[in-house]
Amino acid sequence: MRIQEAAAHLGISPRSLRHYEKGGLLTPSRDENGYRSYGPVDLRRAGRIRDMVATGFSTREILAMAPCLTDDGAGACESGLSDLEHKLSQIDRLIADLQARRATTRDRIALFRDALSHNSEREETGYESTNLVAVSDRLAGGKR
Repeated sequence: MRIQEAAAHLGISPRSLRHYEKGGLLTPSRDENGYRSYGPVDLRRAGRIRDMVATGFSTREILAMAPCLTDDGAGACESGLSDLEHKLSQIDRLIADLQARRATTRDRIALFRDALSHNSEREETGYESTNLVAVSDRLAGGKR
């Protein structure tokens, strides 16, 4: 199977397959004319690589897990388990960081809405002065 067919079969681009090859993750055979030829073993390996990339592994990290990509291990190997656990730990830290950022952003939205509603009330009553220092202090969490 040529690169276009292999890429379509895997749901990725031919560029991705070339990237896997350049990174030492995949070594398809070559026809006499120099075209890459992907067999069933190559497709299974490329599928495993694609799945690992989709879960956040870099090609360098995947290369370290090369024994886990063969049909012999069917994707499971002891060193791969610790690598997967490490990646899960990284993902959990990213989730916690994103949740903290989300909470901070929601707090800022609430403060902005509050400040804007006070501005509207002041305009309606004819009092146009805003206390930007107080709003700024609230956004900074009282730290100035």
